[in-house]
Amino acid sequence: MRTLTLFSIATSLTTAYSQVFQGFNYGSVFTNNAPVTQQDFENEFNTARQLQGTSGFTSARLFTMIQAGTTNSFTQAIPAAKATNTHLLLGIFLSSTDEAFNNELTALRSAIAQYGQDLANLIIGISVGSEDLYRISPIGIENKSNPGEGPDAVVRRINAVKAALAGTVWSGKPVGHVDTWTAYVNASNSAVIEASDFIGTDAYPYFQNTMPNSIENGASLFFEAYNATVAVSGGKPVWITETGWPVSGPNSNQAVASLANAKTYWDQVGCRVFGQINTFWYTLQDAYPNTPSPSFGVVGTTLSNIPLYDLSCGGSSSSSKTPSTSSASAISRAVVAPTESTGGQSSAAPPPSSTSAGSGGSGTSGSSSGAPVNPVPASPVASTKTILTYTTLTTCPVTYTSGAQTLTSFTTSAVAVTSTHGSTFATVTTPVGSGSGSGSGSAPAPTSSSCPTDLSGAFEYPHLIVPVDKSHPDTAAGTSYNGIVSPTVSSIFNFDYPASLEGHFCSLVFLFPTRDALQTSNYTLSGTGGLSFARLVGPAVAETTFNNQPAVNVTVGSVPDLQPGNNNVIASGGCFAGQRVAYEVSATGSLDLNYFQDYNPEPIGVYITVC
Repeated sequence: MRTLTLFSIATSLTTAYSQVFQGFNYGSVFTNNAPVTQQDFENEFNTARQLQGTSGFTSARLFTMIQAGTTNSFTQAIPAAKATNTHLLLGIFLSSTDEAFNNELTALRSAIAQYGQDLANLIIGISVGSEDLYRISPIGIENKSNPGEGPDAVVRRINAVKAALAGTVWSGKPVGHVDTWTAYVNASNSAVIEASDFIGTDAYPYFQNTMPNSIENGASLFFEAYNATVAVSGGKPVWITETGWPVSGPNSNQAVASLANAKTYWDQVGCRVFGQINTFWYTLQDAYPNTPSPSFGVVGTTLSNIPLYDLSCGGSSSSSKTPSTSSASAISRAVVAPTESTGGQSSAAPPPSSTSAGSGGSGTSGSSSGAPVNPVPASPVASTKTILTYTTLTTCPVTYTSGAQTLTSFTTSAVAVTSTHGSTFATVTTPVGSGSGSGSGSAPAPTSSSCPTDLSGAFEYPHLIVPVDKSHPDTAAGTSYNGIVSPTVSSIFNFDYPASLEGHFCSLVFLFPTRDALQTSNYTLSGTGGLSFARLVGPAVAETTFNNQPAVNVTVGSVPDLQPGNNNVIASGGCFAGQRVAYEVSATGSLDLNYFQDYNPEPIGVYITVC
């Protein structure tokens, strides 16, 4: 596992708090379905704040407003929070009937009537639903993850909760939704993001069992999922509402549940977000009175402030450093995945297998519900003058056929994030398919005659990759993490050249290392031949097909004989500053290449290097 060299902060346009919250998830019943009482909640809340080796766990996330065993009485976590001075991220359970939702609203109104003023400064926000969009997705249905809700229903109920708060002492509390990143990057769910005041994301690398998910990859998988959510958040705060690594249970592909791995994940994920991003860990305790499999609790069957593994962060309390006002107010933060480059580009990765530990139904008290869901930074940039820019990709799987092959692509959105430490307006989104520059004209005169043929300096990552297949000329495959070229398939790469590159020199490069040099990518290569590169008259969009793709403006270069172990400069010249430019890469001869575009060592794929 490589250390991260950069933590870029994308400050949300508006923030509700100058405080950053951290806590655990708390369900309404124990593993034997016995209700969690007020005293139980108080015991859990007090244990969390007294855990040895750490501090600052003074917040709690709930899944339902209703006390277990009642129809519509409010949860006893409400008086427990008052008694222990615990901040609450309240939950409204969805994926049920209108009657059940109305019972949630009744419990909410009753809680406001009785405890509204007492808890006015302790309510962080209200989450309307948990992974409902995921549960109606194809993978959610395949995993038998219980009924879900469509985006229209979720939006309607978010608005109903806001209406219930209007005119009360809790009016203005942020109301949002919790789901998996794969749900958020699906454009059909964008209305939920628009209706939400905050975005809660759940991510569990342990369950990403269709890809390499050993603990060595745990942190990078998590932050790729978080980045994907930030990329489509539209500047809304993105909170970590569930994540963790199991202390016991079966292997999940390469993921091994163990105390040692849970500690590693805590160190590499938790210790890097606590005090920086609103975070609710899964979980304090899930093994009372019975131990589920897998089990995620940081304490065992006996509720104790002595954890099962060391919770210290670098030998000090995880919250020992109080963030500055500007840092603490940046509730939504975009995290750069592992890289040795300071070019500021976020790496792409395949989408996780969406399986969750703890978001089903009302939840158990620290108990894994088994409901499937989906599923680095160092310290914040210290200098108040530092400005960092990078981009991230977000995906959803799309399967299509190419000849005898079945190919999987991923619908993609892109975001360019500029971070000025201390700035209030730091997020600049670049929606795929928008913008005007086509790169069809001449680039300005360069200021240099050469640029690096690797990623050791500044570089630009493609914001969109679209495969087009002449054997299926009217099929839009969606966008992809992979560059795919064959006798029938070519790939189009969109680059957004920042306006700040005016007067700079740029090189279009294709990096193709040997397979054994790759750490986080892979490729398949067969046939013989090379690659041809053409600049198009306009950019691609997600709906681009072979028949409607932009015309070729000019062929800019080629790799006549593609061989692993070579970095290839395709073309060089002045940068197309402020423009969106598309390059199409096609195969020559019988070459058939499918690779995962990735800037992690060893970088592979199409990039723009800058000098």
